[in-house]
Amino acid sequence: MIDSSPETARGEDRLVGSDRVLVVLRVLAERPEGIGLEEMAKAVGSPKPTAHRALAALRRAGFASQDGRGRYVLGDDFLRLAFAHHEARPDHVRIRPALERLAARFGETAHYAVLDGREVVYRAKVDPPSGAVRLTSTVGGRNPAHNTGVGKLLLAWALPDDAAVAAWVDQAPLERRTPRTKVSAGELAEELAAVRERGYAVDDQENEEGVTCLAVPAFLTSSTRPSGAVSVSALAYRTPLPSLVEAVPEIHAILREP
Repeated sequence: MIDSSPETARGEDRLVGSDRVLVVLRVLAERPEGIGLEEMAKAVGSPKPTAHRALAALRRAGFASQDGRGRYVLGDDFLRLAFAHHEARPDHVRIRPALERLAARFGETAHYAVLDGREVVYRAKVDPPSGAVRLTSTVGGRNPAHNTGVGKLLLAWALPDDAAVAAWVDQAPLERRTPRTKVSAGELAEELAAVRERGYAVDDQENEEGVTCLAVPAFLTSSTRPSGAVSVSALAYRTPLPSLVEAVPEIHAILREP
């Protein structure tokens, strides 16, 4: 993953050529309202002529354009390619009907996510019917794996025993998002062992206060190893976690529907 932070951007010896163009593209993606040349130069830590050359390269490719105010935005060609790629992804196409059924059944948000290193990436999301409060998660968004239901479900498969969990935790400190977040190797190992035994994972307000989640494996490409995880994420006051746990057999049945 490209680091577009100002600290990295100022290291000109580390951010050259195509790297700079990609960082400029990432900044454009983070600024849907548009960004001026001077602001872009500051964001990537480069002189204005250098930032302008990167933007010009993106404009030639159709990946950037200028709005009526002269501010730079993502180009239509880039958006077309991104949306077409996302809509054609086999996992997205196959799992969306199940997510729609789950969102309709529980009146909560359903996700499909995959593991990417120490994070989960949300590949698909279906919000509940109109009128309900919706979560702020986005397709393509990321969260730490250790404090999410989908992340813990997938880590239980990726880290098969306590020794593997301890080695994984030793690689980097675990962020404590809420007072409930498990950040020690012992706590996480115990949690993942429970996930392996019962076949589902929970997030009891560990990633965001007031939000609970139950996740189960999705076997889209293999019958023995999950391609990702499906979750029902809910506002705790509206759908308490115990009610989701009671519905685990129903959730599995919904995923098995053609």
